[in-house]
Amino acid sequence: MKNPLLVVGSVALDRIETRAGKREEILGGAATFIALSACHFTPVNIVAVVGRDDFADEHVELLTSRGVDVTGLERVEGRTFRWSGVYADDFSSRTTLDTQLGVFESFDPRLPQNYQGARFLLLGNIDPTLQLKVLDSVSDKCFTATDTMNLWIDIAKEKLIEVISRTDLLIINDEESLMLTGKSQVAVAAEQILKMGPTSLIIKRGEHGAYLFTGDTTFFAPAYPLPDVIDPTGAGDSFAGGLMGYLAGMGSTATSDIKKGMIFGTAIASTTCEGFGVEATSGLDRPAIDRRYEALRKLTAID
Repeated sequence: MKNPLLVVGSVALDRIETRAGKREEILGGAATFIALSACHFTPVNIVAVVGRDDFADEHVELLTSRGVDVTGLERVEGRTFRWSGVYADDFSSRTTLDTQLGVFESFDPRLPQNYQGARFLLLGNIDPTLQLKVLDSVSDKCFTATDTMNLWIDIAKEKLIEVISRTDLLIINDEESLMLTGKSQVAVAAEQILKMGPTSLIIKRGEHGAYLFTGDTTFFAPAYPLPDVIDPTGAGDSFAGGLMGYLAGMGSTATSDIKKGMIFGTAIASTTCEGFGVEATSGLDRPAIDRRYEALRKLTAID
């Protein structure tokens, strides 16, 4: 039997504008992208909060149709977390136009009893105080991957370092790694972060791929070369979801499987970029993922 992946994070309604156009009130949030990616490999249990006033049943139905258990998805009085942003034409940067926390402002993750025995956990980039609460609710034997963002490094660094010390796999981007450590080179930052507690560290570099660092291994996963990008929102979460979904499905935390999981995660993340929000990701099936996995594997294969 496969191990369910426990996902704790945000579910949102987004307004996104890119050179390809714009969409309003579309489904987003880290936990959403993670769940829709991980579900191809293993069952997913999601813990998040949405507003009863404005969160459409069709969004819940999308998750459940993909085998995601929504017992931990709270629907409370108020409005769902909203984010609005616009990307530069070359996708080198994005500008946040508006953030409305809504019910997410008082999010207090409570794990249903049947979630508390999780063996695999992915913590989305929520407040480190909440991440610590979740860690206190699961077994010490649970393999935990943690994501974060520059906001928490800036305003809650002490708590974040405590989370990192209890994390098995930390997933951040290159800018965050430098900000967290005060170093100027990614490889040096990686060495410093591993001393904080994780046994494995993944540093994402967007269109330039991702690096895995362990105590004795460095591995590079290339990005999939896309002819065009529609919307990169959620690509990093899709990557993490595919990776952790694969590990949970395999019941493995071996470095060799983390490497394979990174390639699967990259395959899904690249698909996410080919549509707005979850448009492309929600239409994926396992054969399509496997084909892109093979294409990625061949990028660095030496015959």
